[in-house]
Amino acid sequence: MKTPRLRTVRVAFCFVALLAYTAETAPAPAGADGPPVASAALDPTRLEAAVEAATGMPRLHSLLIARHGELLLERYFNGASARRVANIKSASKSVLSSLVGIALGRGELASVDQTIDEFFPEHLASADGPRKREITIEDLLTMRAGLESTSFGNYGAWVLSGDWVRHALQRPMHSEPGTTRRYSTGNTHLLSAILTQATGMSTWQFAQRHLAEPLGFSLARWPTDPQGIYFGGNDMLFTPRQMLAFGQLYLDRGRAGETEIVPAPWVDKSVVTRTRSRRSTRGYGYSWWVRHVGTRKIFYAWGYGGQFIFVVPDLELVVVTTSSVDPRGRTSDHNRRIYEIVEEMIVPAAAGAGMSTGPTDH
Repeated sequence: MKTPRLRTVRVAFCFVALLAYTAETAPAPAGADGPPVASAALDPTRLEAAVEAATGMPRLHSLLIARHGELLLERYFNGASARRVANIKSASKSVLSSLVGIALGRGELASVDQTIDEFFPEHLASADGPRKREITIEDLLTMRAGLESTSFGNYGAWVLSGDWVRHALQRPMHSEPGTTRRYSTGNTHLLSAILTQATGMSTWQFAQRHLAEPLGFSLARWPTDPQGIYFGGNDMLFTPRQMLAFGQLYLDRGRAGETEIVPAPWVDKSVVTRTRSRRSTRGYGYSWWVRHVGTRKIFYAWGYGGQFIFVVPDLELVVVTTSSVDPRGRTSDHNRRIYEIVEEMIVPAAAGAGMSTGPTDH
């Protein structure tokens, strides 16, 4: 079934809101809103402290914890429930990265070294064209395209433009491709346009067939640009359990049971730090964030307002949070509290009572 094109950004965002209220998902499991599940896999004292701290956060909607592939805690807050999809915002970028890896594994993309002139020659005739033609798929994944950002202060003009791909590619070059990191959702939207061309199907169709269905769920549709290309890197719609399944997939190096969904080498490459945020010491791989608690590595998908999928490989731990995306209030304080709950309570609860985390790279 062909997705109808959304003619305006306002219609697209209304569409998201409608889906958030009407998407059919699995019913809430018994006890999902009750006390934490007792388990030898998590220290109960620290786990209780984590739940108590989470309960006091007015914008938090969910907290889910799985260890060794077993769901140990599932709590919903402030009127949220397991039945409602969440707009995972820029955590969508990590999902999009997985789709690039799947397309590479299937041979529909040749290499991360492919340059964008293979896909958008009609948009590269400007004075900066020769430099723009050197931008690779890897540069888009790592936010090192060199183009002026379409995010932050430039975001409104971009999403109100009549052609998001053209607008992103018309931005001036601020650095050479493959050098300076500059966060821009325009980069990941170009990846969605590349996937659409390379696979012969929409990004939603590709994600549904090769990611969601093998994981056992149906992926809700999310907005498209004026040309019908699914928004790359923002506004995907997942239930918290679907987010947990995606995190578990990456913990298991791309496998779900006996089925390889994402090639294991791609998972490994995706969570290696290739550049760093200019605002902190956090690492960035192929659209995954990387940080450390002491010497323990954590990689995670991060969306605006407190949408997180944390993966802690050496503890076989996955933690998911969803939150209100209401821009009122300081999201940095809310996010900082989520980091504290995960790194100072949940990780120690998994590692064992009395474990010292050491310095954390906030």
